[in-house]
Amino acid sequence: MDTISLPSIQNTSPADWQYISEGGSSIVFSYSGPVNPQFDGTALRLRKVSNDSPVSPDQSQSAAEGQLEEPDDPTIVFQREIIQRLVPLTYLPRLEAVKVEREWLTQLAKLCEEKRPLERRAKDRIDLNRKKAVLATDLVGGKGWAVEIKPKWGFLPSPTHLSPATVATKTTTCRFCMHSHLKSTDGENVSLGYCPLDLFSGDTDRVKKALNTLWDVWIGSSGSVNNLRIFVEGQMLRPSVLPQSLRPLATQIIPSDARHPDLITIRDRFVDSVLPLLLDTPVLRILSMHQRNLDTLDIEGLSTLWKNAHSPLGPSEGIKIPSLGSGLTQPAIQELSSFVDIYLQKHAAMDHEHPDTANLQYYCLAYLLSASFKDCSIIMRIPPVSFDGKRREGTITVIDLDVKGVDRLSKWEKLDREIVASYVGVGDPAVCVDGQKGSTRL
Repeated sequence: MDTISLPSIQNTSPADWQYISEGGSSIVFSYSGPVNPQFDGTALRLRKVSNDSPVSPDQSQSAAEGQLEEPDDPTIVFQREIIQRLVPLTYLPRLEAVKVEREWLTQLAKLCEEKRPLERRAKDRIDLNRKKAVLATDLVGGKGWAVEIKPKWGFLPSPTHLSPATVATKTTTCRFCMHSHLKSTDGENVSLGYCPLDLFSGDTDRVKKALNTLWDVWIGSSGSVNNLRIFVEGQMLRPSVLPQSLRPLATQIIPSDARHPDLITIRDRFVDSVLPLLLDTPVLRILSMHQRNLDTLDIEGLSTLWKNAHSPLGPSEGIKIPSLGSGLTQPAIQELSSFVDIYLQKHAAMDHEHPDTANLQYYCLAYLLSASFKDCSIIMRIPPVSFDGKRREGTITVIDLDVKGVDRLSKWEKLDREIVASYVGVGDPAVCVDGQKGSTRL
C-alpha cells in the first residue's frame, strides 16, 4: 500500500499510547487517547533495534526526494499471504500498516523508557528509522481482562528419523520439558513442571493441571517467566505472593462480597474462567497439527536429509558438508505461498518415512514454518464477569506468528543436540503424553 494513503500515527499524541509489553523484536502500545474511530481498540507494534546499532540520520528528506517505498512489516504480509490460509481468520488479529515518523517515535520512546523492563532497556530500543509500523487489534485494553499464553511445542516427534542415542529420550519427554531442564541447570527462571502436551491434550484434568502450573510459575517468578501473562483493562499485572498484587484480577473474577481472597481462591477462579474457552476452541488443535505436520522429520531427520543431499554417496574424506541451511536464501513471500500450495494439496500423500533429497527445499521451508507455530502466543479476551450466573463468551486469538530466518536452522540443530545431551541420563525423566498423536489431518 502507498505510504501516502496509509493512516498516520501523527494524528495522535505519543502520550495517547500506553506501554503494554515487548518481546525480542518488537514493543507494543495500546491506544488510550481521546475518541478516535481510526485508532480506538487498536495496538501499535513497533520494531526494535539493538543498542549497538548506529543511529542513522533522519532519512525523511531523502525519502521525500524519491527513495524506495518502505515495505509493510513482514508480519502483515506473512499473515495475509500465508497464515490466513492455515488458520481461520476468526482466530487472527487485524493487522495493517500505519505511517510513523522519527520525531513522533522519539517522543514515544522517551515516554515509555521507564516502564520497560531493565533487561530490555539494556539490550535494545525502538527503531527510529522506520517509516511504517503495525496497527493491530488491541486484545488486552479496554474493559475486562486478558490472558496471554505461549503454549510452545504440542507434540512428541515420530521415532522414524531419530538416532539410537536420542530416540528413547525424545519420544518420552517433550522438547519443552527437556529445554526447561537445560535452562534451569544454567540458573534461568523457567516454567518447570509445565508440559505443553497437557495444555494441548483437550482433557479437562490435564488442561487444568497445565493452567495451575503456569499460574504457580507466574506467581513464583513475579511474572518474569513469559509463558503466562495477565492483563486487566490494559495493564499487565506484576504478581507477587501477596494477594493484594492480584486485586485488579480479583475484582474481575470474584464477587465483591468475597473480600480478601487468598492466592488459591484467585487461582481457582482464574482457571475456572479460562478452562471452558480452551476446551471449546479448535485453536490448540490447529496449532499442534501444523507443528507436527510441518516438522515431520524432526531436526535430526532434516539434518540427515541435508547431508544426503550434499554427499549422495555417503561421507567421504575431503568433502566438507555445509552446515544445515547454509547457502539457502531467505524465502520470498511468493516462494512461501507456493510451498503452502504443495503443503495443503500433497503433504499428506508424501512418503515422509523415506524423504527424497529432491524435496530438501520443501522440508527446510516446512521446518521454518513449523517454528512459527511453535513460538506463537494465544490471547484469551475475557469480558467483565457477571455474577448473575450467566456465562459470557470470550474470544481467543493467535498472535506472534512471525517469519523465521533460514539462518537459524543450524542454530536449532545445535541447540537440539545440547538439549537432548543434557537430558539423557536424567534420573527421573518426565513422561509426557501426546494425546493428539497421529492427528495430522489438514
